[in-house]
Amino acid sequence: MKKWINTHAKIIWILRNIVPMLLFPIANFYLFERYIHNPFKDISFPIQLMNIFLFELLMLLFFMLLGSLKWALRFQSIFFMIIGLANYYVLSFRSAPIMPWDIYSVGTAMSVAGNFKYTLEPHVIFVLIGFVLLIIIESFVNLKINTEEKQKKFILSARAIIFCIGLLLLFGFTHMLHQERTIIKYHMYDKLFTPTVVSTWNGTAVAFLMELQYISVDKPPNYSKSMVEQIIKPYSDTATENVATLQNTPNIIVIMNEAFSDPAVLGDFDTNLEYMPFVHSILNGEIENTTSGWLNVSVLGGNTANTEFEFLTGNTMAFLPQGSVPYQQYLKKEQESLASHLSSLGYKTIAMHPYNSTGWDRNKVYPLLGFDEMYFIRDYKSPEKIRKYVSDRACYDKIIELYENKSDSAPLFVFNVTMQNHSSYTEEFDNFTPDIEVTDSQSAPLNSYLSLIKISDAAVEDLIDYFSQADEDTVIIFFGDHQPANSVVSSIWKLNGKSTNSLSKEDESNRYKVPFFIWSNFNSKTQTDMETSTNFLASTVLEISGLPLYDYSAYLQNLSKKYPVVTSIRAENADGNSTDVKDVMDELNHYAILQYDRLFGKN
Repeated sequence: MKKWINTHAKIIWILRNIVPMLLFPIANFYLFERYIHNPFKDISFPIQLMNIFLFELLMLLFFMLLGSLKWALRFQSIFFMIIGLANYYVLSFRSAPIMPWDIYSVGTAMSVAGNFKYTLEPHVIFVLIGFVLLIIIESFVNLKINTEEKQKKFILSARAIIFCIGLLLLFGFTHMLHQERTIIKYHMYDKLFTPTVVSTWNGTAVAFLMELQYISVDKPPNYSKSMVEQIIKPYSDTATENVATLQNTPNIIVIMNEAFSDPAVLGDFDTNLEYMPFVHSILNGEIENTTSGWLNVSVLGGNTANTEFEFLTGNTMAFLPQGSVPYQQYLKKEQESLASHLSSLGYKTIAMHPYNSTGWDRNKVYPLLGFDEMYFIRDYKSPEKIRKYVSDRACYDKIIELYENKSDSAPLFVFNVTMQNHSSYTEEFDNFTPDIEVTDSQSAPLNSYLSLIKISDAAVEDLIDYFSQADEDTVIIFFGDHQPANSVVSSIWKLNGKSTNSLSKEDESNRYKVPFFIWSNFNSKTQTDMETSTNFLASTVLEISGLPLYDYSAYLQNLSKKYPVVTSIRAENADGNSTDVKDVMDELNHYAILQYDRLFGKN
């Protein structure tokens, strides 16, 4: 045996080192992808080779860095085992994979991580077993880079040179992925409208590199300070005149309700009880002095802060990287917003959110947006909770308390982001028993979700009832921040003969619609079926409230007559024709110029 081993030493050495060096990165790629889909079925062979090249290149970089092939392979396997599992859960919870900008959201993600139920599907268990076996087998690899004293300097220099070459190859490969000719040649998918498809078609790692090109924001065409002044001047003149004629200042209360939506927009289904009778009555025009309809948002299943950003600032995610979070990435200086504008009109401006102050950096951002006061979870004394979260009713009780204790000299502006309906919807609690059941569906998450919506519906009805009897003029704006993840609503598609893989453009668009209404306790117009987007909503609020618009909001109000909907995924014109938002960027160029200047321009 010893003689055989000596005779075949080179073959054994190749089997122990060269074969693992070539094959194990490939195994890492397929295991990594298998967490979320079948790469053999979903990724074309040329794109599979792209991903394999990337994994081989990363292995080389680790090898040069660590000097040990065993630990380079182990590090790669452990890294992708952990990242793949994290991506699996992120995709499950928010219906979108990990993106480059999520690094900014780690703190917020950790703060809510304990609120989800972590389960493993059988195929994920097999993937984990595969990774563990791979890590064990990698223990038999023994190739190390020579570190003998005589050759130490030469070897270190050679490693450094190879490492630098590897980095250059990585940068070159990434640059290649950003080229349109590469996308076309290899039939890659680059529509960030559906980030899950980007990962599924291109491979998660390659998709991540593709998305890096959107991490910075380029100046829009024709941007200059003089162009900004030219675009905004007509609206500035009008805004100044309107402020001079200000007469009435009603209290303004905004409720951005966590995950509040009506799944009926996705398809027909029946329930044992009506799950939002009050909001449905508003949408049907049964409540006077109310404007209502559908609000098109730019996020799905998460990234609540982006809906806040669009509503408060009038900016749109259409001009920013898909998946980015402006609160954490771009808002570093004072920004004109609905809050700062109302403050300039004499309002006391208050932001409320019954959860951690550091979530989405709200404690840093709200002062920059012009809020005088902020209330977070520590400011709610023994509030009612539903599941783990402060209830909507407790939020509204706090608003009523602020109203009853307000100064007579200053109207109130409250921006309240609720928490009651936050995912997940799979856990059981002593203080919450779902009472809604969807006919012909066994989906416990959907039943739980709709039951929470029913509680929200009753709470906002009571809030409206209170202010309908209030002495001071008051306007209440209510809307959801986004729909829940696909795992909650997929059974509705199933009831309608659809699946996540067979959705039409209209079906995809409907995933970004939530109901909204603007109610007042004084005479105002009653309108239903209004179709708008979050960035235009504040301008509508000012108009209905009888308040002057500031220059930017006046510009947006005018733009909304031509394009009532502008979101990160689509634009809809006044004739109801919908298109990918990137196809009308030329027509939205002035909007992009004004937004860029507000976010990134130097004063």
